[in-house]
Amino acid sequence: MNLLQNQFRGKIFFSVLLLLSFFSVFAQGTKPKEVFEVKIDSLYREDQFYFGFNYNTLQQMPEDASQQKFSIGISGGFLRDMPINKTRTKAFATGLGVSYNNYNQNIGISGTAQDAIYTVLGSQSNFDKNKFTQLLVDVPLEFRWRTSTYESYKFWRIYGGMKFSYLVYSKSVLQDDQGKIVITNNADFNKFLYGLYLSAGYNTLNVYAYYGLNPLFKSAEIDGKKINMKAVSVGLIFYIL
Repeated sequence: MNLLQNQFRGKIFFSVLLLLSFFSVFAQGTKPKEVFEVKIDSLYREDQFYFGFNYNTLQQMPEDASQQKFSIGISGGFLRDMPINKTRTKAFATGLGVSYNNYNQNIGISGTAQDAIYTVLGSQSNFDKNKFTQLLVDVPLEFRWRTSTYESYKFWRIYGGMKFSYLVYSKSVLQDDQGKIVITNNADFNKFLYGLYLSAGYNTLNVYAYYGLNPLFKSAEIDGKKINMKAVSVGLIFYIL
């Protein structure tokens, strides 16, 4: 009798176990699969940090004046993108940046920051170093055309516009066999500068050109003639999202 009861209990336990297994498999088979959706931002902006490296030249230099050695410029900042069409391939942009420009040339600056004297250092002048440098705060305003889409960050671009700059610091250095003359914040430099620029390229790497529209000096003269030198720069600019 006990043997029959034990066999009966074993059959019930086995049947219950099979039933639970069936429901478990059924539940797993009917459970809906999780769907992971990738949301794509069709209202993207090309807000970007930028960094530039330039070769600086001077145009409309005084007679007998010339550039010496290699003059460099570096810049960086941030641009806010404002698309103006549905496909977002056209936009305006503005932002804030800084620029450091170095000019090696043979226009010697002596005297003081408030009463500077300018002379062209001829071939007979024995100078080891003659340059002036400028640190500026930049506000670019540009129009943008690009082949970008919301699915790709690699595209062709042409950006161009006007850059407004404010001179926050300047320094000139003249070193020859007579000694070293250093003048900071020369009052003859233009505080406000502006010019046209253009950048073009693909993805991160782009070529860049800038043409200054107003002179670097506002009141400097050599032999009674005003110094009307303007800055022209060419180089590379990198855009980073």
